[in-house]
Amino acid sequence: MDRGRESRWEKDAATVEIMYALVSGGVLALLVFGAIVTPALMWNLPRSVSLTLLTTGGCLGALAGIVRIVNVLREHGRQRRAGR
Repeated sequence: MDRGRESRWEKDAATVEIMYALVSGGVLALLVFGAIVTPALMWNLPRSVSLTLLTTGGCLGALAGIVRIVNVLREHGRQRRAGR
């Protein structure tokens, strides 16, 4: 291969890492959302409390998923630069 260009193996590894980041971020987001929203679904809570739990669950779930994706991709970048 040419110097300075990524090999096919490196491109495939990056693709796998991106998919891993997206899937694990999505699963984490769903778990966080589910953990926060479960009380609203299980019990007959006032509407304002249910809406607050839904909004909080959505925001925290999305945040957790994004943080997971960023951390996985950052770590992959660090390892790639270190030559591992």
